[in-house]
Amino acid sequence: MATAYPPQQPAERTWQDTGLSPDERVGALIAAMTLREKVAQLYGIWVGADPEGPGVAPHQTELDNGHDFAEMIKHGLGQITRAFGTNPVDAAEGAAALARTQRDIVAANRFGIPALIHEECLAGFTTWGATAYPVPLSWGATFDPALIHEMATRIGAGMRAVGVHQGLAPVLDVVRDPRWGRVEETIGEDPYLIGVIGSAYVRGLQSTGIIATLKHFAGYSASRAGRNLAPVSMGPREFADVVLPPFEMAVIEGGVRSVMHSYAEVDGIPAAANRALLTDLLRDTWGFGGTVVADYFGISFLQLLHGAAGTLGEAATKALTAGVDVELPGPNAYLTPLMDEIESGRLGEETVDRALRRVLLQKLELGLLDPDWSAVPAGLDPADVALDAPVRGRIDLDPGPDRQLARRIAEEAIVLLKNDGLLPLTRPRSIAVIGPIADDPIALLGCYSFPAHIGVHHPDLPLGVEIPTILESLRAGFADTDVAFAAGCRVSEPGTDGFAEALELAGRSEVVVAVLGDRSGLFGRGTSGEGCDAESLQLPGVQAQLLEALLDGPTPVVLVVDSGRPYALGTGPQRAAAIVQTFFPGEEGGPALARILSGQANPSGRLPVSIPRRPGGQPWTYLSQKLALASEVSNLDPTPAYPFGSGLSYTTFRWSDLRVDGDEVATGGWVGAELTVENTGVRSGVEVVQLYLHDPAAAVTRPVVKLIGFARVSVEPGAAARVRFEVPASVTSFIGPELDRIVEPGRIELRLGASSADIRLVAALDLVGPTLRLDHHRERHCRITVVAR
Repeated sequence: MATAYPPQQPAERTWQDTGLSPDERVGALIAAMTLREKVAQLYGIWVGADPEGPGVAPHQTELDNGHDFAEMIKHGLGQITRAFGTNPVDAAEGAAALARTQRDIVAANRFGIPALIHEECLAGFTTWGATAYPVPLSWGATFDPALIHEMATRIGAGMRAVGVHQGLAPVLDVVRDPRWGRVEETIGEDPYLIGVIGSAYVRGLQSTGIIATLKHFAGYSASRAGRNLAPVSMGPREFADVVLPPFEMAVIEGGVRSVMHSYAEVDGIPAAANRALLTDLLRDTWGFGGTVVADYFGISFLQLLHGAAGTLGEAATKALTAGVDVELPGPNAYLTPLMDEIESGRLGEETVDRALRRVLLQKLELGLLDPDWSAVPAGLDPADVALDAPVRGRIDLDPGPDRQLARRIAEEAIVLLKNDGLLPLTRPRSIAVIGPIADDPIALLGCYSFPAHIGVHHPDLPLGVEIPTILESLRAGFADTDVAFAAGCRVSEPGTDGFAEALELAGRSEVVVAVLGDRSGLFGRGTSGEGCDAESLQLPGVQAQLLEALLDGPTPVVLVVDSGRPYALGTGPQRAAAIVQTFFPGEEGGPALARILSGQANPSGRLPVSIPRRPGGQPWTYLSQKLALASEVSNLDPTPAYPFGSGLSYTTFRWSDLRVDGDEVATGGWVGAELTVENTGVRSGVEVVQLYLHDPAAAVTRPVVKLIGFARVSVEPGAAARVRFEVPASVTSFIGPELDRIVEPGRIELRLGASSADIRLVAALDLVGPTLRLDHHRERHCRITVVAR
């Protein structure tokens, strides 16, 4: 029999008794709920989304049909989707409006449960007026997890101030094909680097009380030909050794509280319906205790795109059974279709209760079930939340310290790839700045920064934050220099009409700074970003032709690539005087670049992805077996122009005196390796010492080298530092023939390098003892000490 509405108000509010255990409180609440009230906690509502507007999620215009909010909240509400990142809104006014909405939700449902508010925060809090930080690919280029932890705490503080509870970041996908549009959202092509940096972000964000959300779990970045949402063809060893480790690290070591399933189907099984992934591995093996949320419309896609369900009810059943607790952004499947499945007997209500328990435990952890919970966030005065009252307060989401931090990250992430001595530029008389993105502030941002994500659809509105362009920054940084500009061409259009003006300017200037690359967008509205995949790795439009024309001229060229993915650079590696790579460096990226080019800052970034030598269809990452490299068995050579880990400095370093604690180590033991790094130049600088593993012969084919540790070493001119790695044998483990993780006895090499290809020192060791089988509790890290000398 259907329950009449409204049900009787509960006489006791046991779930608000803070003297009881969380399980007791949540159990009491579940026992008092009707099925409709239970289901209401398992979805969000996208308030303010325009079904007719430009989509910021796949198939948004077809699937987001809106809901009667007042009617829906009578039963309660699990989440509110993107209250700040859907339309431009002043932070204080938005926080006040959200607080009023929360009061309405609490008043409408008989248990007084507020909604959990989630937002995007990939490159900063995705809202109008918030700091636009460098994209995750730049995080990887810093090789500096402590810096990314600091950034995440600043992002979390801003979100907390306006009443947000959950952030949909970080992205832990491992780049397998750089043609994929979402490469800019990743941290790089190495799972260890991604795991370390991503876990630092998780810990930083969650230290502020904001739930971090890992995405996209798992395999999404390995889609065929780099096409968004294309099927993934991957064996279980590659999946376990390459795709899963960053997620495993962030769950077990980072303590993440939420995971978002990916859109991927791996070997025919969509992630949203993959119980082996979402329950058996994530929960039963790794011990994850938080919530699994759907990527937007992902449950509907089981029917619409994958053909893995015949109806929305079947899609809901598959997803809920697999372990997806919350449907986002709205209830397409987790409402009427799900309730129909339960009422027909095809799905037991206990499956709803399982997901509901996780959702309510998370709300309890956030204090949302406590009797003293307040709708007023930390950044507002209660008077600002009064109905029809003007908001007097102001919430600054881009304060000076945040901008300074954004600049520091941008500086550390800039990678100097080539320098024939021209850089740093010392008092040039004239600079020709040429390129279609040099005077475009949006070109410094990734697709999940608010001005690029939403702001571009409101051209009459200010950007919300100050974003000096590269041209403006060079003019400010070289105040005594004649800095002139010509675009030369557009980012992706075919026209070459602007070449003549650009070449004329280049010919009469002392140096050319060619600024080429991407403009990020969504679903074909950019050259990088979600749904903006590339056919080849040639610079978009006619930019490659413009570069070659500039290189043909008499003026030395400093090539600056500002992009969301690595691109082949034509004859640039041979003919450019210098090459600088930056990956969407954020609102302070222009000033950071000017400081690097002028020598006010010394570059220390290292490539998180390899730069290809040619643009053709040779997707390649450094993490490859021997037969994936150049050889006599194929005429195609995938060797990159600049491999993973590459990066130069304005000073020089000498590596020496490698010492290893013996020539063998037990398969369950540790071994120490240390070296001296000396600054032999005249400037202070940072060397990034990278430790790679080489396993010459194993039970299964292994990557030629694999990153197992790294250290940023700051050294003054003429000084030295002693760097020691304590290496556990467990970092040599891999998925063996029986699909279990093993440490295998035999010869290995520890290779210390300035990149994955620039190996400076090598130590050969024998792993001795029995083959060991390891699980997820293994040691994943070297212990590193750096002592100045």
